[in-house]
Amino acid sequence: MANDAEFESSATRPLWMQQALEREGGDEGPSLHGDEKLDICIVGGGFTGLWTAIKIIESEPSARVGVLESDICGAGASGANGGFAMTWWPKFATLKKMMSTDEALRLAVASEEAVAQIGKFCENNLIDADFMPAGWLWTATNTSQVGSWNDTIKDLASAGASPFRELSQREVIEMGGSERHLGGVFEAGVATVQPAALVRGLRVAAIAAGVRVWEKTPMLNFSVTSQAVKIRVPGGTVTADQLVLTTNAWLARYKEIRRHLLVLGSDVIATDSVPERLASVGWTPGLAISDSRRLVHYYRPTNDGRVVFGKGGGRLGFRAHMNRSVWATPLRGPEVIDQFRRTYPILSDVAITNTWSGAVDYSSDSLPFFGTLGGDKRVHFGVGFSGNGVGPSYVGGQILASRALGRNDEWGTSPMIRTPKTALPSEPFRALGGRLVRAAMRSKESSEDQGKKPSRLVCRITHLDPTSFVG
Repeated sequence: MANDAEFESSATRPLWMQQALEREGGDEGPSLHGDEKLDICIVGGGFTGLWTAIKIIESEPSARVGVLESDICGAGASGANGGFAMTWWPKFATLKKMMSTDEALRLAVASEEAVAQIGKFCENNLIDADFMPAGWLWTATNTSQVGSWNDTIKDLASAGASPFRELSQREVIEMGGSERHLGGVFEAGVATVQPAALVRGLRVAAIAAGVRVWEKTPMLNFSVTSQAVKIRVPGGTVTADQLVLTTNAWLARYKEIRRHLLVLGSDVIATDSVPERLASVGWTPGLAISDSRRLVHYYRPTNDGRVVFGKGGGRLGFRAHMNRSVWATPLRGPEVIDQFRRTYPILSDVAITNTWSGAVDYSSDSLPFFGTLGGDKRVHFGVGFSGNGVGPSYVGGQILASRALGRNDEWGTSPMIRTPKTALPSEPFRALGGRLVRAAMRSKESSEDQGKKPSRLVCRITHLDPTSFVG
């Protein structure tokens, strides 16, 4: 949007985006100049926005659909994440709190099917996104984390579901290529992707389907009348029947959303390409791995033989201050590098070639929520993917497409269309409390990594945090 239109050169973008833009050969999309009329205007050219556009066109081929992106498609979280296409099975307990067990099962199954559908879409549309359905290893890297998955597995078993396979420590070590793994469970329905290649491929597919896509076209503001929504951009205006907002963390600018949204940075590193070394440690190609700490570590090998290693819970957002260049700068690069070398000491001599960061839209209950802004039936939004957006954005696109088309089908009436029950404190108390909780988490996890027991006070403070990568 207006203050977010700080365009980066390809050399300063995350590794994923550098690679994707090199494949494209530097072809830039048009900006909007003049006045346009649409049936549905989508603001935000990431996964959720593009899936929404594609799903609308699949359902209504004659619909006039356009996407406005302030930078280039995928410049936000969609091109900066770890590339884990995950499901909602790890969050089953949270789903059950929000809806019936049957509905929770239906949505978890839908999230698993979404991962498979992403793979099929890539195949059918010739999108080279390195889609690898190798599964996910939920593991422990210190003794305090061992068994973190037990409650989830029990919840699932009581509902008759068993998406996880329990592993011996030796199996975990062999799959993940590290002796630091002390136990874990495996979920087969997860894939890894090159996320920037996927989002750029969705852009091409959307355009081929008839969607108008304007890049480097920030929305300055919008106004709603009884007949239409008018969106103002630097080069003109768009008049649309419906507006869909899919700018993820940047939706924190709206107070009614910000009450339930915590914006945190996630810092990522990538190593040099060393495929022979990765083969020697035995890491299953394409396998996604996460440990069980709140400031989660997530890591995976890439198709070109690198390790991408990330850590959640970094920079903390304040009100609606969302400067893109600030959020793209890693806050804890050396710390992430140390954790990578601790987890894979055998690879400690491998060079680190890239570091970057991205803003993550954590909802107050760790699941996304959808609704209408200000109760206006012409303005829709989806937000709060909480570090798990690659796969669930496909589901989000189905929900928002049905809402924008006025459909009362299973997606247009989804229980994910809701307001989270937990409201976060207002500023400056949120920032002050967030820093206190984050400091306590770092202290707790540092103690646990050293085999020490954290203090009772530190543990009590960490329990104030509503967010989590899993659960």
